[in-house]
Amino acid sequence: MLREGAGHRPGVLTKVGMETFVDPDLEGGAMNPAAAGEPLVRHMEFEGEDWLYFPAIKPDIAIIRATTGDQRGNLSFESEGAYLGAMEMALAAHNCGGTVIAQVRKVGQNGSIRPHDVHVPGILVDVVVEAPEMLQTTATPYDPAISGELIRPLDSFQLMEFGVQKVIARRVSQELKKGWSVNIGFGVSANVPRVYLEEGRHGDVTWVIEQGAVGGIPLLDFKFGCAANAEAFVASPHQFAYFQAGGFDASLLSFLEIGADGSVNVSRLKATPHRTAGAGGFVDITARARRIVFSGTYNAGAKMHLDDGRLVIDQEGHTSKIVPAVDQVSFSGKRALMQGQEATYVTERCVMKLTEHGLMVTEIAPGMDLHRDILEQASTPLRVADDLREMNAALFRPEPFGLTP
Repeated sequence: MLREGAGHRPGVLTKVGMETFVDPDLEGGAMNPAAAGEPLVRHMEFEGEDWLYFPAIKPDIAIIRATTGDQRGNLSFESEGAYLGAMEMALAAHNCGGTVIAQVRKVGQNGSIRPHDVHVPGILVDVVVEAPEMLQTTATPYDPAISGELIRPLDSFQLMEFGVQKVIARRVSQELKKGWSVNIGFGVSANVPRVYLEEGRHGDVTWVIEQGAVGGIPLLDFKFGCAANAEAFVASPHQFAYFQAGGFDASLLSFLEIGADGSVNVSRLKATPHRTAGAGGFVDITARARRIVFSGTYNAGAKMHLDDGRLVIDQEGHTSKIVPAVDQVSFSGKRALMQGQEATYVTERCVMKLTEHGLMVTEIAPGMDLHRDILEQASTPLRVADDLREMNAALFRPEPFGLTP
């Protein structure tokens, strides 16, 4: 939408977002009734097909960041963990008569930045603000491995502590194949690269994240969105084009709720409408992904422990995450089936698959009772596979479990 604004074009026609909360047939992306009264997104027919139309963004002010700016405003990104969409933002604001403000760590003399290293030219920049102490990430003053200026030893990465979350991440790792390009999102799935590292399989899979890093080891917590030892940095708009067309092999994402039809909510709960982190790139990433593995705990509030290859429920949870219908549709199970997408749902208690008849339990954790611990803890009926299998008990023990490519 920024590029369309920069080119003074009206907007974007896309199928990304159809049958999700950004579709005007559902919520149109509106956060409240006031916003719903002035919808931004609408359906349009073009060459016999139904599309979603998003109007171009024409910013009055763009605030971007870089590492170095020279006296003419040329910007380089040598100590950044991503390019993000700085060029697109600057171009849109400039071409629409707006102001472009760049925050940089240092200012150099004209000509001190090699032309090939300039990612935003000074002709687009109005103001340069020098901030020598600016953070590299929300939680990082500066780490040269994030910007590719240093390669961290693999043994310097902290591995996951043994527990239920690690069991889930391990089971997710079994869904992948050597040579794949795999996107990961925030949550349990962000730890899967550490599972590969611990199992001696680092390098078998290339991790790609929406902010633009390709390869390396994606970082965790408030550093998520950056990777250490990346092979390449791609501008976010290009990375999203890669995702939106399903150019990658699989995506590993989280869930708040799973609906009976396989739909997933990651963005908003009716019980806490004032608390929303938004969907991030979730809708774009899942729009045409060939394979998606959603992961999370089976319900909320349960207390559990692991005992010699078995899962033990100490106290049952208070809120079901497997529901008749999700509060907000971030991913449409119905549309996924129509497009031939493969969706898998991994929890500590079981593994489920999306089928034309809805959710089907295909694997059960050792120590779990199918009816008491799984079927009765879901708020909607689940189908059970005729060939229901037990999850590998090695996943539930602390030593490496023997991940195979």
